[in-house]
Amino acid sequence: MKIDKSVLNKNKLALLGSIVQEIPPELELSNIEFEGPSIVVYVRNRKAISEHLDLAQNIAKKVRKRVVIRVSTESRLPVDEAKKKILEIAPREAGLDPNGIYFDETSGEVWVKVEKPGLIVGRGNYVRHKILAETGWRAVPMRASPLESKVLREVVAGTLKQSEYRLEFLRRLGDRIHRDVIFKNNYVRITALGGFREVGRSSILVETRESRLLLDMGINTGVMDDPFKAFPCIDVDSLKLEELDGVIVTHSHLDHVGLVPILYKYGYRGPLYVTKPTRELMIVMLKDLIEVSRRSGRYLPYTEKDLTTMILHTITVEYDEVTDVAPDIKLTMYNAGHILGSAIVHLHVGMGLHNIVYTGDFKYASTRLLDRANTEFPRVETLIMESTYGSAKQQSRLEAEAELVSIVKRTVERQGIVLIPVFAVGRGQEIILILNEAMKNGSIPKLNVYVEGLVNEVTAIHTQYPEYLSRSIREAIYRGENPFTADWLKILESGVARPDVVEDRPSVIIATSGMLTGGPAVDYLKLLASDPRNSLVFVGYQAEGTLGRKIKDGMRELTMVVENKVEAVKIDLEVYSIDGFSGHSDQAELVKYAQSIKPKPKKIILNHGEPSAIDTLARLLRKALLVPGTGYTSLPEIYTPSNLDTVHLTS
Repeated sequence: MKIDKSVLNKNKLALLGSIVQEIPPELELSNIEFEGPSIVVYVRNRKAISEHLDLAQNIAKKVRKRVVIRVSTESRLPVDEAKKKILEIAPREAGLDPNGIYFDETSGEVWVKVEKPGLIVGRGNYVRHKILAETGWRAVPMRASPLESKVLREVVAGTLKQSEYRLEFLRRLGDRIHRDVIFKNNYVRITALGGFREVGRSSILVETRESRLLLDMGINTGVMDDPFKAFPCIDVDSLKLEELDGVIVTHSHLDHVGLVPILYKYGYRGPLYVTKPTRELMIVMLKDLIEVSRRSGRYLPYTEKDLTTMILHTITVEYDEVTDVAPDIKLTMYNAGHILGSAIVHLHVGMGLHNIVYTGDFKYASTRLLDRANTEFPRVETLIMESTYGSAKQQSRLEAEAELVSIVKRTVERQGIVLIPVFAVGRGQEIILILNEAMKNGSIPKLNVYVEGLVNEVTAIHTQYPEYLSRSIREAIYRGENPFTADWLKILESGVARPDVVEDRPSVIIATSGMLTGGPAVDYLKLLASDPRNSLVFVGYQAEGTLGRKIKDGMRELTMVVENKVEAVKIDLEVYSIDGFSGHSDQAELVKYAQSIKPKPKKIILNHGEPSAIDTLARLLRKALLVPGTGYTSLPEIYTPSNLDTVHLTS
């Protein structure tokens, strides 16, 4: 079918015209570019910007798009002069690092590392506007964390190195996003590609007549030897990479992000939308998966080169920020309460045609680390909700914390060592916070807590983004009381002499991996297993077949290699398993979430759960949603599709 491009661009030209009308002549408009989801207005007279501080905000309200003001290349100060001026303008109390100023000459942005990013923005964006007006460079503040994230440093360096390609990519994407809608009679449907009536390899294809999006693209690491079970069903006819408008990932766990790089291996060059913490965390998780697969000889259908390509096409989105991702779809991400940066995805399709809320993994209860998941949205017609614990009740958080503190206290009294294997993301940081509070209130004596493995880089990323943490932790960090940098916390680098660490008694060791499938936790277990004074505490799920599961189920002898000899080590330490630290909602929380969401959906689709969990939750919802006080006037349609099923959300 031939399409008249002049017709295609009619609405786009009208949009540009309405923006031009808003630009004061004294700013000397140079150009307007569509760069990814944003419309970038380039002006020559940078000095005049200080007289129009609300211009970008006012234009954005009018056109309902993300709008950025930048200064044309010829009107920017040279880098050396701009750096001096920025150091003059930045408030002293912001804690600006003179060596942490990075200029992107292609985009006209300057990344500024500061202890207090809010002071570089300033009330009403005043400081940022002043930097722009005085230098011509648009300041992007980054938090100077006491625990520096190596991954974030790599992201900054990689983006600067590839800035010309990045700008070219964003402009291609901008043309695609802001293209005119061709088909006026639209529809919305989803196809289950993975994670339906199962846990693992989550992926959903969302289609309209105009566009296609992928929600998550995970991998089931427990069955890596069987690609038909490990990978989503990506060979469906409706999934064509050249027609894909974007990929949206809810969070960094591998069952949601683990197969995204394969899209870039096979030629996809479109955007990946995530929150900033998810960007860094997914890099940590994917690099680790690549390395573990390489060492173990397990097949992984992509390499670090494909991961690098993926990072280059990643676009970060803030919570509550409306972003155009296709000509007929707007994306907004909300807090999911699951792990740092985890997001509930809201898709607004068409001009009010349909609204989808996809929870991904979520926790509808506050924890020490995160606030509970968001329930209020502009509109909702369809809710796609995880159901992992749809048939299970979890131990309460308070009971779980009390049990952990009690175990540590008893172990300390007998001069033992507590080994806590943890998942790198979320669980390790939660345990640190619990121990910190217990030492502060005297529930346990002050003692050294050693932390080793991926959990250290992940903790550094947590300190980089306190605005994503729970209110109490966020405020503590802002006050300078960062629990992740406490004196008793001993961060161990790779190569540390672990036999020396276990000489410190009593103490606590937090180490990856959480299921004892590898990592430093296994080495520490070998050193500690034979001493009955010690304790091993599992604080996360132990999958079938893992060493952690075998020990939890009663295995009491370890086989290990010492100086090329196989030796058996008895497990005489005390073994505990605490089930109340999950980042998922349990059955009661799932039901409560469906009852509490506003406005009320007309359709509920259940995924991310074994068949028994899905079916149990579906039965409960059919009873619970018409209880007086929930706000439902009629029972929503409840779907429990299988992989490869398609659900038509509109006719």
